[in-house]
Amino acid sequence: MSSPLTIRYGAGVNNYFSGSPLNRVSFLREDYEFLSLALTHPKTKFMLLSKLEPAIVSESGALFYGSYDDVKSIIGNPFEKSEPETIKAWDSSKRQPLIVFLGIDESVKDAVTYKEYSGQAYFAIDVSISGDSKSAFAEAASKINGQVTAAAAAFTTVRTTYPLSYPEAAMYAMARSYLDWNLRNPYCAGCGAKTMSVNGGGKRVCPPTDAGVEKSACPSRGVITNISFPRSDPTIIVAVVNSTGDKLLLGRNKRFPPNFYSCLAGFCEPGESIEEAVRREVWEESGVKLGRVVIHSTQPWPYPASLMMGAIAEALPEGENIHLEHDPELGDAQWFPFSIVKEALAVAEQNSQVLDLSSSASALPIKVPPSKAIAHILLKAVVIDQAHLPSKI
Repeated sequence: MSSPLTIRYGAGVNNYFSGSPLNRVSFLREDYEFLSLALTHPKTKFMLLSKLEPAIVSESGALFYGSYDDVKSIIGNPFEKSEPETIKAWDSSKRQPLIVFLGIDESVKDAVTYKEYSGQAYFAIDVSISGDSKSAFAEAASKINGQVTAAAAAFTTVRTTYPLSYPEAAMYAMARSYLDWNLRNPYCAGCGAKTMSVNGGGKRVCPPTDAGVEKSACPSRGVITNISFPRSDPTIIVAVVNSTGDKLLLGRNKRFPPNFYSCLAGFCEPGESIEEAVRREVWEESGVKLGRVVIHSTQPWPYPASLMMGAIAEALPEGENIHLEHDPELGDAQWFPFSIVKEALAVAEQNSQVLDLSSSASALPIKVPPSKAIAHILLKAVVIDQAHLPSKI
């Protein structure tokens, strides 16, 4: 039986990189007793990333996981002491393992149990080898890399091949975004000093001391600040329908091949609603003016940390002329009949695992993003599901 919300708005959309099976239990990230218990449990799984790409088993396309015994030489147990004690003992001259707590799979029994919370714990760790190849860290990481190879797995680019299942892709999206944020922020935005990762990789702090030596004052200490936590960048992406409901506005970024077209997209600005951002970005990039804007669905995009907010919008009858003089981002923009877009979608779905950015010849006038990209979902919602029609909105 359908719920009232489903009857009113239709079935929900679960896009690629979303729908993780894990409970993040984010309130336990600062509880190092729990993190230590979860870290060392024999059923705990460790997602391995090198240069932010995950280890994937070649034959199955599934993530390759290590156990604590596999990775303890590289991470030890950074949660043995409480978080305040760990911060107090911080020494920036010593390498800190980069590890992120992802959450627990509550469907798995006989795993880590803490208070009323129980499930199989998941962590992500960085095993990239850089710098001194003779260091203890590099040697331990090299051993783990050897285990990956021995398991017929490899560190694989996900962005253009989409090999993972939806649940594992969502877990990887979280792991990549958190690891990337930690790697990008080794210094404090408040005072410029080195920072340390705490909260199971979910926060970076500027400790008041370094190797027991008191540091200068910092505006980030003692308060909640947005420089201490990971950021997500709100980004709009939109399928624009013409006023007569038979064409879609698509653009070609200058970085793309001549025949590759997609939905228009751009970042939201401060003090701007999603609908306002859609109208502004479309006008700035194409010159087209919009009326009604409806939010369709969203997609986390961990490159590095965008939240794609998909919309469907109608062009105003008097605002459909295209001119690219405002913003030089696009190399081209055109109105394409639904029939052409529909054919291009069908071709993209035949090779749904690969983002085809090649300049290879095509029997069709255009190529569009693959089926796991939200741009594809939005275009399909219009030309197949007719989401632009009043009965669907």
